[in-house]
Amino acid sequence: MGGITGMDLGAFGVYTFDFEHQPAARLKESVQELEEQGWRSIWIPELLGREAFTHAGFLLSATERLHVVNGIAQIWSRGARWTHGAALLLADAYPGRHVLGLGFGGEPRPGVKPLAGMTAYLDEMDAVETVNPAPTVPIRRILAAYGPKMLELARDRAAGAQTYHVNVAHTAQAREILGPEAFLGVEHPVLFEADPATARAIAREHLRPYLSTPYNIAKFRRLGYSEEEIANGGSDRLVDDFVFWGDLGTVVRKLHTHLEAGADHVAVQVIGVEPGRSAMPHWRRLGDALLPQRTGA
Repeated sequence: MGGITGMDLGAFGVYTFDFEHQPAARLKESVQELEEQGWRSIWIPELLGREAFTHAGFLLSATERLHVVNGIAQIWSRGARWTHGAALLLADAYPGRHVLGLGFGGEPRPGVKPLAGMTAYLDEMDAVETVNPAPTVPIRRILAAYGPKMLELARDRAAGAQTYHVNVAHTAQAREILGPEAFLGVEHPVLFEADPATARAIAREHLRPYLSTPYNIAKFRRLGYSEEEIANGGSDRLVDDFVFWGDLGTVVRKLHTHLEAGADHVAVQVIGVEPGRSAMPHWRRLGDALLPQRTGA
């Protein structure tokens, strides 16, 4: 399978929205604890207010070894020139520790389709001329991708792809499109709840925004889910495919199915934690089960 040249993100990493709710001092403590636990990478979104590159830079400055992945920086939140400049500085300041993840998002651009918009943005980034010093380790970038054409773009114009809220079948399809060399990072939500009714209720609330947006609905259709399965909060089959719930052993076993299907890396998102509360106890348990240096100990 593929990878990102010169970087080892580990087979599993942390994907979290939790940092949006933490002040800087607690955020620093949290990310340092994750590094101490043995996690090699952390993925941060850009959605609830924290700006992608200041957020990434703060996390990098607070740690020594941890890789920080923008998952994702929204392309319409800033011009391509400034994205290039920010990524260049982070690559220079923290060699081999930052991954620039880009996705179609930010201020709406009516009439601009994702593939065309992303292609134009990459063209503009790659054409930038700057007096800024070149880093010793080049910028590493990946693209948020679901459909075949965007996956092909990630293969051809980046180090690979990040997928978000996909099932294991999609991971196998994505690997086939990307080929053996490109990196494939897969985000997947997990929930530590053994009661089926309770787990599915929490999972449906988490999935609710994704079951009502056109691009996500199109993704679910391509993956073979019927209109009836997508409607009314999602069928049990859809919910169980997109949120892995149960005890630790069940969750860990299901996460490994993405690796078996062709993923290089799985970014694990713990859900079911109230905003302002910490998922750290869950990350400790997952670290014990997923990280080789912890299981070896």
